[in-house]
Amino acid sequence: MNRPARPAARYALRAVALTAALGLWQFLTSADVDLWLRFSQFPTVTDVAHALADRLAGADYWRDLTDSLTRILGGFLLAAVLGVAGGVLTARSRLAEDLLGPLLEVVRPIPAIALVPVAILLFPSNEQGIVFITFTAAFFPVLVSTRHAVRALTPVWEEAVLTMGGGRWRVLASVVLPGALPGVFGGLSVGIGVSWICVISAEMVSGQYGVGYRTWQDYTVLDYPGVFVGMVTIGVLGWLTSTAVELLGRRLTRWLPRTSYASGPRVPRRTRGVRSAAPVAPRPKEDVSHDQLV
Repeated sequence: MNRPARPAARYALRAVALTAALGLWQFLTSADVDLWLRFSQFPTVTDVAHALADRLAGADYWRDLTDSLTRILGGFLLAAVLGVAGGVLTARSRLAEDLLGPLLEVVRPIPAIALVPVAILLFPSNEQGIVFITFTAAFFPVLVSTRHAVRALTPVWEEAVLTMGGGRWRVLASVVLPGALPGVFGGLSVGIGVSWICVISAEMVSGQYGVGYRTWQDYTVLDYPGVFVGMVTIGVLGWLTSTAVELLGRRLTRWLPRTSYASGPRVPRRTRGVRSAAPVAPRPKEDVSHDQLV
């Protein structure tokens, strides 16, 4: 039987890995190691920790945090709703695919950050433009994942609902949306990560306040510990939001079978090296003639 790893042991292992990475960073920067990479130019862990403590004591840090989270949540939630709706529509309607498909496929390869000039021209404020960039970054991963998930559904399920008298809306609520949920949350996980990349870039270009804006300002004045504070903040925020999306997806798809980290079933100690006791079917007796016996 597979024995799941204890949560305390797994968390301890993760803490050890993180501590080891921070210790290596502190050693390379404090010793000014310059081999192929120039670690002497990097701030130490203690320098970043002191800068983070100073930022936490001020009001600007929390305002930047609030602004970035507001932009992310606004654009991402809008992308989630429209992306799922667009994916289901283009997967279920041939007319919608013919009308919207070519336009979406032409716009999809354009990086969202490349739309910053378009956002500046279209929207009257930088705030609305940054939300638009965030929305565009998350929209296409959600749309494509939802479309593929809906098209991969087994037609037998829909036919069963129609046979029992269900209509299109019943099929949508009972078959399409529940069956496509794993693919939808796969797109949402990708979308939230891309959204953070693009919102930080947009804040650096045209933002006022926000984690990206503050990080770029620190870089312009050569405040490298402040730059790393912004990078750490971005990483932690991205990890927390991605984890929240993943946990929500697991909760809504509890009916799915979960795979284990183990590569194969363990053999109990008492049976190691012992042949299996599974019954062996007897071989059929062959008809032997008298001439063969002689």
